[in-house]
Amino acid sequence: MTARAGIGYDSHRLEAGRRLVLGGVEIPGAELGLAGHSDADALTHAVIDALLGAAGLGDIGARYPDTDERWRDADSIELLRDVVAAVAAAGWRVGNVDATVVCEAPKLGPHRAAMVATLAAGLGVGEGVVNVKFTTNERMGPIGRGEGIAALATATLVAA
Repeated sequence: MTARAGIGYDSHRLEAGRRLVLGGVEIPGAELGLAGHSDADALTHAVIDALLGAAGLGDIGARYPDTDERWRDADSIELLRDVVAAVAAAGWRVGNVDATVVCEAPKLGPHRAAMVATLAAGLGVGEGVVNVKFTTNERMGPIGRGEGIAALATATLVAA
């Protein structure tokens, strides 16, 4: 079986007046949301970049530039579906996705199942193929000071 792996990373500043969306799930009660041109879903963006990297299809910034008004306030799960279609057209299917969100607050554990389910649906795979983890930055740096959130993801693609 032929397989390829990709790595994705994204981070966004936290800002008042924005929704906090991670893995396609809006986190209720969050005082701050992520700033960005789209919905700023750092977790889904990292997954998208991991898929694009594994398939050799560039990166999220080239595919959905923040200079293009078509992508303003875009739903990142819709972008994920578009990328999965491009990956399939290139002859690949998702083998697995593993991701980590790095933030100090809010606590995301209660939202893990919803994030896994939403990402799996966007990827067109079963929930057992998607893993989402959470950690803090131990109060170090901008993320540790609560100024932003980052996410890392790996994706494995297998020949379709």
